[in-house]
Amino acid sequence: MKVLISGASVAGPVLAHWLHRYGFEPTLVERTPAGRHGLGGHAVDLFSSAADITRRMGCWDAIEAARTQLDAMTIERFGRRPVEVDLSRMYAGISSRHVEILRGELTRTLYGATRDTAEYVFGDSIASLHDDGAGVDVVFDSGTERRFDLVIGADGMHSTVRRLVFGPEQPLHRPLGGYLAVFSMPDVFGLGNHTLSHFSVGKLVGIYGVHQTGQVRAGFLFRAPDLQYDYRDKDQQKALLAKEFRDYSWKVPQLLEHLEQAEDFYFDSIAQITLDTWHRGRIGLVGDAGYCPGPAVGGGTSLAVMAAYILAGELAAARSDLPSGLRNYERIIRPVVEQSRRFAPKVMRTIIPAGPLALRLMPAAAAVLPKLPTAVQRFIWSQNAVGKALSSVPLPDYSDLVQPQSGQSVT
Repeated sequence: MKVLISGASVAGPVLAHWLHRYGFEPTLVERTPAGRHGLGGHAVDLFSSAADITRRMGCWDAIEAARTQLDAMTIERFGRRPVEVDLSRMYAGISSRHVEILRGELTRTLYGATRDTAEYVFGDSIASLHDDGAGVDVVFDSGTERRFDLVIGADGMHSTVRRLVFGPEQPLHRPLGGYLAVFSMPDVFGLGNHTLSHFSVGKLVGIYGVHQTGQVRAGFLFRAPDLQYDYRDKDQQKALLAKEFRDYSWKVPQLLEHLEQAEDFYFDSIAQITLDTWHRGRIGLVGDAGYCPGPAVGGGTSLAVMAAYILAGELAAARSDLPSGLRNYERIIRPVVEQSRRFAPKVMRTIIPAGPLALRLMPAAAAVLPKLPTAVQRFIWSQNAVGKALSSVPLPDYSDLVQPQSGQSVT
């Protein structure tokens, strides 16, 4: 059976890997040109079950080798002493199966693990879809026409597949009141494996080293009323960011000096996507395309990996009855999605202080936690909502569905 996957960031390649293992023929279409695939992005976490899935895929060693390697953080605030945080101990306290990695590095690693077993089509996108009940006719922006047994949107919060099948984004878009911006720049601060963070009411600025390039990544999180912007207009987004932080001191003026030249600039609202169902007929959604819990605050990367694994397994179990497989996938993954949604606003209130009290308490808690015994740290992490959500769905075993391997082309 032929499956078209729109999007080749995280959920798409994971889904393609497992579909291939179960005897499907996956094709991934990615709007980004091949040479820019995987550039940029903020640091993301793979927790427990998601880490186990990548280990089963055979790419865990490559993911660990590409991890951020950040081992310490200095938290600064206006008029207060800096707070030092031992990140290596904090990460050890989260889980023995955890890694922090730049999203772009994760994308490149997953592409490397799937490029020989799936067809990749870069620099193109889906223009129209027609599901006639027996298959889906697809017209691409390039004018190419093809037919597939199933189409899955793994194309992020601004999903093309979701727009074509479920309608405009705006009614499904639930803003949480914050925004995220990230870009790369030269390491003018000599950070290495260190992280610098500056908190104020309604704002967080972070700078951390990227060992693969010798550069640093600058990240901005801030609260603001609903901003009107085109999510594809980078110049407009850069202007919004510069305006928001034009009066901010600390190291921000130095960061903004590199804003215009940043080629990997990312900007988006911290928002959720809410749908009653994630499939219609032979077309489905996975990851942020269907249920984005909120960029940087909802554990969306781990959720996408888990959901893609479960979707592939349920499709394989259903075989010819693909809509049934989509329904079963939705039933299994919905509880963890709903928990992640509830958790995200709490995370945003924590990492972007809403008032003076939060501004005082958050750095103190971050400094104390790594000093606790590892067992105590892990218990605390296990009690938070995202920890419970990401471990609440035991991974089903689909190993009896694995088919003999077969190669696919890369284009």
